[in-house]
Amino acid sequence: MRLRSDIWVSAYLRRCAVEGAAAYLRRRGAESAGAVFVKIDRLDGSCALFGPAPQSEVERGDRLFSRVHREDWIDPADAEARLAREQKFDSDLWIVEVEDRQGRHFLDLA
Repeated sequence: MRLRSDIWVSAYLRRCAVEGAAAYLRRRGAESAGAVFVKIDRLDGSCALFGPAPQSEVERGDRLFSRVHREDWIDPADAEARLAREQKFDSDLWIVEVEDRQGRHFLDLA
């Protein structure tokens, strides 16, 4: 059984705080099953955007993520454009933003 999105996001925000990274909930989605997107901002004009990993890479109950772009780091405007497209497609998604100069994401990647 997969952990509810609201519980996962709450735990993720706490994990970021414990690690010394500032994390903010930018958009609240569906409590039980909303997709979660995480934007990592290095505060130097570059960021990364992570979204749910393809279902083919996820085992039962896992919440895995993958970068939604090919480059390691992208312009924040590109990330915001992608998030806007995702919101039009899925109104139940969550958006979390992490500010960390080291670019740490604390996510399980596929």
